[in-house]
Amino acid sequence: MSTLDGLATAPYVSVTTFRKDGRAVATPLWVVPDGEGALAVWTRVDSGKVKRIRRDGRVTVAPCDFRGNLRGEAVEARARLGTPEDTARIRRGIARKYGLSGRLTLLGSRLRGGHTSTVAVLITPAD
Repeated sequence: MSTLDGLATAPYVSVTTFRKDGRAVATPLWVVPDGEGALAVWTRVDSGKVKRIRRDGRVTVAPCDFRGNLRGEAVEARARLGTPEDTARIRRGIARKYGLSGRLTLLGSRLRGGHTSTVAVLITPAD
């Protein structure tokens, strides 16, 4: 069992990315399972975390509340940006897990920026 498995059922996870100078930047995000031992989150393609993940895929992930207050221990992991197919799959997962709230959020995002304005971030255990 992966160290990430228990996080897939959390309503929110804090994904911490790292700036060039090493400073940590944490963001609370919705999370869905993405296969055995992996997680995925969904975010805007122009967000700071996407830029940081492109540069360095090292992240930590921890359960949290919607404000980002941690509810458990952080786990070291690796993140990469998904393909358009991955992003579509993760959108479906968000709609299933978060119900009406998820579907409304997805609709609002699509109306504001279309399907290309967001990207899936795929998270796997650290090596």
